[in-house]
Amino acid sequence: MHPQHKEAINLRLKGRSYNEIARALDVSKGSLSLWFKDLKLPKASQKLLEEKMKIALEHNLFENNRRRTRNIQIENRKIRQSAKIDIKALSKYELKLMGIALYWAEGWNRDNTGKGHGMCFSNSNPDMVKLFLKFLREIIKVPEDKLRVDIHIYPSINEKSAIRFWSNVTNIPKQRFRITQQISRASKGKRPKNSLPYGTLKLDVGKRQNFFKIQGWIDGLIKQNS
Repeated sequence: MHPQHKEAINLRLKGRSYNEIARALDVSKGSLSLWFKDLKLPKASQKLLEEKMKIALEHNLFENNRRRTRNIQIENRKIRQSAKIDIKALSKYELKLMGIALYWAEGWNRDNTGKGHGMCFSNSNPDMVKLFLKFLREIIKVPEDKLRVDIHIYPSINEKSAIRFWSNVTNIPKQRFRITQQISRASKGKRPKNSLPYGTLKLDVGKRQNFFKIQGWIDGLIKQNS
C-alpha cells in the first residue's frame, strides 16, 4: 500500500478535494481516483465538496468572463486603431461634404419666415466643433470677426472654466464668448452630473446668404441619393 494512502483517505473523508489532497501529499490525481473509487463519503463531506465545486465553478466562470472581456477590449482597440489609419488627409471637397453633413445633422435648418437667417450650429463634442470650424474657415471663408460664440451651461458648470476650454478648442479669444443660457435649477437632477462638463457651444454665422448656400448644398446631397 502506498505510504500516503491512509492519509489521503482521511483527508477525503473530511471533504478535501482531489486538488487539495494532491497538493498536500504530492500524489497524482490518477492514484487518488483509484484509492477513492469505492469510498463512500459522509453527507457532511459530500455537502462540503459540493460547496467547493460550486465556488470553483463560479470562480472559473468569473475568470473566463474576465478573460473574454479583456480579449474583446484588446480586439476592439486593434479594430479601431486599424480603422483610424484608413482615414487620410481630407481634400477640400471631402471637407466640404463633411461640413455639409455635420450642419445637416446638427445645425439649424428651418426657415419659418422665408427671409432666412444666419447659420447656427450647436454641439458639445470638441472634435466635432473643431471639424465644423475648419469647414467654416476654409470652405465658406467666414471672417473671424463674424463668428459669434455662445455657451449653454448648467448651474454646476464653472463659467470661466467653460470659456477657457472652448477658447482653446476654437482658437477664439475668451472675450468674445458669451454665456447665453443657464438652465434653471428646476431641471437639476434630470441630467447626470458632469455629462456635459463644459456645456454646449453654439456657433452663429449671421449672414443669410451662407444659410441658403448650405441649404442648397444639402439639397444637392439629397438629390444625389434620390
